[in-house]
Amino acid sequence: MARWMSVGAVLVMTGLWCAGTESLSRAQVPGEGGGEAITPYDYERPPEGQMVPDTSVPPNTEALSEEELKRAEALLPLLEGKQEYWAIGEFVHLGLPVVPVLVKALTMPGPRIRYNAIETLSILKAASAVPALLNTAKQPNEMPRIREHALRVSVRLDPSQTVEAIAVMAKDMNSSVRKSAAFEARYVREKDVVDVLIELLVDDERFVSISALQSLWILTRHETEMHDWDSSTKQQREEWAQEWRDWWKQEKDSFSLPVPRSPRTSSTRHDKAWDRSLAERKIAVLYQQQYGLS
Repeated sequence: MARWMSVGAVLVMTGLWCAGTESLSRAQVPGEGGGEAITPYDYERPPEGQMVPDTSVPPNTEALSEEELKRAEALLPLLEGKQEYWAIGEFVHLGLPVVPVLVKALTMPGPRIRYNAIETLSILKAASAVPALLNTAKQPNEMPRIREHALRVSVRLDPSQTVEAIAVMAKDMNSSVRKSAAFEARYVREKDVVDVLIELLVDDERFVSISALQSLWILTRHETEMHDWDSSTKQQREEWAQEWRDWWKQEKDSFSLPVPRSPRTSSTRHDKAWDRSLAERKIAVLYQQQYGLS
């Protein structure tokens, strides 16, 4: 009885294999033959995306009227609560002329209002608000999360104005604020930032000193002796920071910060997509050769 069951199982498996081979023999290779292009797995590709018309309303560029200014000021309290995203959208629609109103929000009582005001200024790319943002970043009584966000947005909008704020935040009592200063400094191509970062190498918190070290590498690309910063003590970091001080003292006057590496372009991504398409076609050819597809 067991023997006949084994024979039956073999026959069933053989039948399934033959059915699968027959299915593959009917599959067409993409881009070849006169029929509809189907992959060797009988999978029809989804249709290509169609262009959708842009129905968005462009932001306002004209000066706000007195009525619009009153409306914008009435929107400020709405930056906190369930309707905060709608309020942000309204400010974005009003455009850059609404920046002075948003600057007022940086001193309002609600922390969520202040944070969302900074976010809205970032969306608007309001470089004129950078001095107000940096003033918020330097406030010692402000919440660390808001100070860090204000510095982050300022660095993206106009990094040349942020050196003083980074120096102030690098001496703050809060380690999170110091780490933010060490991290954002890598995007500021100013020599004065290097001095601030070197002093942060001896920070009491190891994660702050490591962030400063990484920013120094990115800004200067200076190759130093390899040290185990991850498990270092403050005394060791003092010794290693002195190496940076000695090097910077010699090179500061004649040193020029290297050009930052540019990100990958869209053409590079397009080439990779084309390579994937070519790889798919090669796989289809291999299936044709293996299973004798015509």
